[in-house]
Amino acid sequence: MDVLAGRKTGGYICGNITISGYHKKQETFARVSGYCEQNDIDSPHVIVYESLLYSAWLRLSGEINSETRKVIELVELNRLKHAIVGLSGVIGLSREQRKVLTIAVVLVANLSIILMDEPTCGLHARPAAVVMRAVRNIVDTGITVVCTIHQPSIDIFESYDEVK
Repeated sequence: MDVLAGRKTGGYICGNITISGYHKKQETFARVSGYCEQNDIDSPHVIVYESLLYSAWLRLSGEINSETRKVIELVELNRLKHAIVGLSGVIGLSREQRKVLTIAVVLVANLSIILMDEPTCGLHARPAAVVMRAVRNIVDTGITVVCTIHQPSIDIFESYDEVK
């Protein structure tokens, strides 16, 4: 995933990456794609809406509030938009809610392609299904999602359009 995203800086990398038959140009790819880290890196001191708003301010120039509200609805964080992110295992969002927020922070940039590194890592079946439902909602809008996942449940495996 790091090689696809252009984040791999060490080691030896060989081969070609093509998108729709065209050689990938990293400068162009970086403008149309986003990367969701495996580990959630959201600030524990803000609410969900602020987390998305800050990301939008850094990446968008136009309708920031409108885009932020649209993303909150798409990933089903409506009822949590005023909830504090908090610290994992202490107070605030649950683990799957944090995963969905991490995805939403990238999604708010209005990108064409989102790369996700293990979006269900560390989650049991039910919480993983919540995260994958948010991913399915994103895919249904026409955004391309590429993700790695280890040992998916049969329900999650069957939710993929294509497996390579």
